[in-house]
Amino acid sequence: MSVDKGEVTQLLDAWSAGDARALDDLVPLVIEDLRNMARWYLSRERAGHTLSPTALVNELYLRLAPRRTVRWESRTQFFATMAEIMRHILVDHARCYKAAKKGGGIPPLPYDDRIGLKPPQDLDLLALDDALKALAEIDPRQSRIVELRFFCGLTIEQTAKALDVSPITVKREWRTARLWLLKELARE
Repeated sequence: MSVDKGEVTQLLDAWSAGDARALDDLVPLVIEDLRNMARWYLSRERAGHTLSPTALVNELYLRLAPRRTVRWESRTQFFATMAEIMRHILVDHARCYKAAKKGGGIPPLPYDDRIGLKPPQDLDLLALDDALKALAEIDPRQSRIVELRFFCGLTIEQTAKALDVSPITVKREWRTARLWLLKELARE
């Protein structure tokens, strides 16, 4: 099914204007994109993860539905926000899993050359989330660049567009953020 990008944009505008039904009309148009995003996220999780892509998207919808005042500026911003919410859902899920194991470790994330880190063996999603929160306190834009590049899978150009900065700025801050994260994660 081919999705009309203009229709998605119109529904985002309607939702921003307070039309609560716009979300219900929007979901069928973007559900496959959201499921693909969820599959990508879950492919990076531990084997035997209890969330399925559909469950992750359903949880995302449950977190979106109560939002009455939302200001969507673009499709890119919408999907970047969806990626961020998915990340938070997975972090919450990991915390519950870790608590259920009474302190047991979360398996390490696989190496990903987009973030450019060779993670230590004990790296987990919670450690990465904590490092991103610390980075956000120092430089919110660099933290957002890492979220968009690493978690959402956006290119340099897509990230630049989402943040309304130049691709050169994204490249420079991406390098700086990767180095900072490497140092921070190695410390943990």
